[in-house]
Amino acid sequence: MADARQVGADFVAAFNDHDESRIRELNAENAVFEAPGDVHVEGREATTQYAMAWLNAFPDARLNVKNEFASGDWVVQEFTFEGTHDGTLSGPAGEIPATHRRLNGRGVQIFRVEGDAVVDTRLYFDQVQILTQLGLMPEPAEAQV
Repeated sequence: MADARQVGADFVAAFNDHDESRIRELNAENAVFEAPGDVHVEGREATTQYAMAWLNAFPDARLNVKNEFASGDWVVQEFTFEGTHDGTLSGPAGEIPATHRRLNGRGVQIFRVEGDAVVDTRLYFDQVQILTQLGLMPEPAEAQV
């Protein structure tokens, strides 16, 4: 049985290497994945494709883990996601064409590991921060005095 912290580190390394086959390997067959936007997917292929949607949209994407906590089968990673939006981002609300803007967003991912694979992932990030950095949020109205 692999150490949960090591599996978390392996997942980040696979993501940063844009290694789809390794990401797939690290997702258990019965994986469950949840993310902002009411994303809930199940299965190895669906969880892998969620990661690949981001990697395809941000070809230079990198996760930089700032803080990490591991206990038993669980790993919590606070990270920054950095990349340039040079491809279409497909998500539950539709497709976002490339904006060619740089993104530097913060997030937290929580993994539960069984054996040597991730069976449960809960991803948290600020959707407004991302949409604002990509230039997709309307300018706030000025207060009338």
